[in-house]
Amino acid sequence: MHERLSFFVKRASLIHRLNPLTKVVLAISIVMIAFISPWYWTPQVLFLFGIIPLLLAGRVAREYWSFFAKVVLPTVVFLFVIQAVFLPGESRIIFQIWGLEVTELSLELAFRNATRIAVMISSFTILLLTTHPSQLMSDLTRRGLPGQFAYVIIASLQIIPQMQAKAQTIISAQRSRGLDTESNFFRRVGMFVPLVGPLVFGSLVEVEERAIAIEARGFTSTHAKTSLYEIPDPRAENIARWTLIGLVFITLAARIWLS
Repeated sequence: MHERLSFFVKRASLIHRLNPLTKVVLAISIVMIAFISPWYWTPQVLFLFGIIPLLLAGRVAREYWSFFAKVVLPTVVFLFVIQAVFLPGESRIIFQIWGLEVTELSLELAFRNATRIAVMISSFTILLLTTHPSQLMSDLTRRGLPGQFAYVIIASLQIIPQMQAKAQTIISAQRSRGLDTESNFFRRVGMFVPLVGPLVFGSLVEVEERAIAIEARGFTSTHAKTSLYEIPDPRAENIARWTLIGLVFITLAARIWLS
């Protein structure tokens, strides 16, 4: 992913062909249902019968599981351990760690919260892997979202892969100049400063260049804008979006009713 300026992976799949707004609504709906559902096993069911089928339909399982192992799994494990130890719970004590009690209730709450976080990160990861930022921005602005807000959203989605690509370029350049980046840990910490400086200042220069570029293209113009590519939005997807929104409200009503 270092060479790309976004997480998008080009594939010929059903998920890639969906309208960007449909994928945004799908991701948000999955997250909201996972968090507001009154039933304990909802996040796990969503992961097994929602996230995994979407990965297969989008043909991005390999990229997702690589990201899962590097980012999602460490985050989920860390949250699980912290919450299992520090969440209060008046129930049977499973075991003790240095005077800290891990109870049956704290384990249940930690497991549910960890799976909620996994579902949330996974939903938006699928969105990023199957949606090109330019398509998302074009579709949002076509629907009336101000260009400034659309740009903030797209820039936020692109900042991590852009920083990764720039960091990789700087590391390669420093290696060609004889910088040792593969020795022991303490030597690499000392070599960290020559890498940070170019990365930070290069990013600032890039922000200024991008601001000049979008202004030259009439970004702040109040006239109606046209697009070279037409993004399809079938009626079936519009119905699917409203169905997903309806499921969110049904889940909310069930939580209120059962609370």
